[in-house]
Amino acid sequence: SLLLEAGFLAVLVAPLRLLKWRSTAWRPHDSVTFWLVRWLLFRLMFASGVVKLTSRCPTWWGLTALTYHYETQCIPTPAAWFAHQLPVWFQKFSVVATYVIEIAIPLLFFAPIRRLRLFAFYSQVLLQVLIILTGNYNFFNMLTIVLAFSLLDEEHVGRWLGRSKRRHASSESLAWPPSLRSFLSTLLELSTYSLLLYWSVQSFGLEINWEKRLLDSKVAFTYHEFTMWLRAVTLPLVGLGFLSLSWEILSALYRCACIRGCFWKLWATLQWAVFATATVGMFAISLVPFTYIDYESNGKLWPGIHQMFSAVERFQVVNSYGLFRRMTGVGGRPEVVLEGSYDKQTWTEIEFMYKPGNVSAAPPVVAPHQPRLDWQMWFAALAHHSSSPWFTSFVYRLLQGKEDVIRLVQVDESRYPFSAQPPVYIRAQLYKYWFTSSAEGGQGPAPWWRRQHLQEFFPTVSLGDPALESLLNQHGLKDKPSPQRSADALLPWLLRSLRQLVRPFSGPAVLWSLYLVAATICLLRALGRRPRGGPRRGEPTDRGGAEKNGQVRRKEAKEAEEKGEGRARGAADSHGGTKKKK
Repeated sequence: SLLLEAGFLAVLVAPLRLLKWRSTAWRPHDSVTFWLVRWLLFRLMFASGVVKLTSRCPTWWGLTALTYHYETQCIPTPAAWFAHQLPVWFQKFSVVATYVIEIAIPLLFFAPIRRLRLFAFYSQVLLQVLIILTGNYNFFNMLTIVLAFSLLDEEHVGRWLGRSKRRHASSESLAWPPSLRSFLSTLLELSTYSLLLYWSVQSFGLEINWEKRLLDSKVAFTYHEFTMWLRAVTLPLVGLGFLSLSWEILSALYRCACIRGCFWKLWATLQWAVFATATVGMFAISLVPFTYIDYESNGKLWPGIHQMFSAVERFQVVNSYGLFRRMTGVGGRPEVVLEGSYDKQTWTEIEFMYKPGNVSAAPPVVAPHQPRLDWQMWFAALAHHSSSPWFTSFVYRLLQGKEDVIRLVQVDESRYPFSAQPPVYIRAQLYKYWFTSSAEGGQGPAPWWRRQHLQEFFPTVSLGDPALESLLNQHGLKDKPSPQRSADALLPWLLRSLRQLVRPFSGPAVLWSLYLVAATICLLRALGRRPRGGPRRGEPTDRGGAEKNGQVRRKEAKEAEEKGEGRARGAADSHGGTKKKK
């Protein structure tokens, strides 16, 4: 959902330019469409923090969610094991920090002071980087960081790239004396930080325990108080967004009016009108999924907005968000372990590439790759196998020895125990997994996991088994004739060629190779555009060299002038001497 909405916004933020003439890197209305990215980031983060409390999950209300999160998430990383070993008081404080970053700090996205927006930016990036280090969530966190770039300005990004530009003193003093404006800005900034700290201490009972040398924390408000607060702020937040958008639209209109040339001013104003209308429309329909966090506020929206949202809902250009609403696996991480056999006596576990199985295997790092099968196995373990009909088809394909399905389990055939011949029987067992503690060391390599068998997840079946056939028929998963396609068609041939090309490599290796190739191309293009000699356009030249060159030029001009005057005197003398001779 996030990728679909961000992709649609990219059409507005960076549309394809068919007219290359008179194209510039910056357009007056760019800030209007770019504001939608900031609004998407705000809805994503604020809703993600709110739903943790509206769900009434006892782990989120007790601030103990992260004591379970690291080991129960879909596909943890090795760093998740180390994070799981942190003391409980630190885990609870981390939950408090998560609430502050997701609920309170997003309000600063629309702050008029740039340093507050920069503080909000680095807070969001910090949270996403920590999630990337401790969990494999494909491209999601990287995409969120990209959305957070909407909080930056050209000056700050220029510092990263080493080409920052100082603000002119004249522009600083247009509306206010610089000293007074800077003083008030600093005062407001410090007041915001103080208010944020005070709110955090009061809302979560932060108190230093000097005897135990730890930081105590607890939720200091009730569910009723929180829902009343949420109901009171939801519509004002909509108003805050509207005021921020209105300011961007009016500022863009002023920039259009400042463009030189009647034609180009009219052209910029026309573009501003089109993109401003599209931005206001996107903002309006996004209010429906945003106010899902409080249904009473949702019912107060203008009925026309609901009708507009219903018309585009199926395209998912705007969505509601709410991450980690409830913490699963509180009593241990449920995990499905597949087993195969040839004689129904000796069973061999089928190990997956990414999900936990072998207790001695380290958790992998696979982001930004999304291993769909391993991810769905995590969801399948949360309920009965009948809730995941695809699992029956998965077992059926393994019994058939389908190569494409086996490659979803293991790319390396040597690690698949039935690569030579498909198993005759397959069953699935349900286990509970926990991270080992740092004290569970012993001889040999220490295991990453410990597990306990719970029950049978899927009964023992084989090809032709009546129970398997019944399940396949029940879910409509029996073999169906595939549609006839021309073997010489270009697209099927191209896809087969690509699959054969990447066949020996894992998903993360393919993705990172593509990213590195793209980064290399961008780097080479940037180096190719860089002028080989002399300063870049728009950059100040070396003052020392300029002064030296100016002195040389003045000296050469003076010498040339003196030579010219000498020639003139010589010509005049020769002319006078000739007249005397005559």
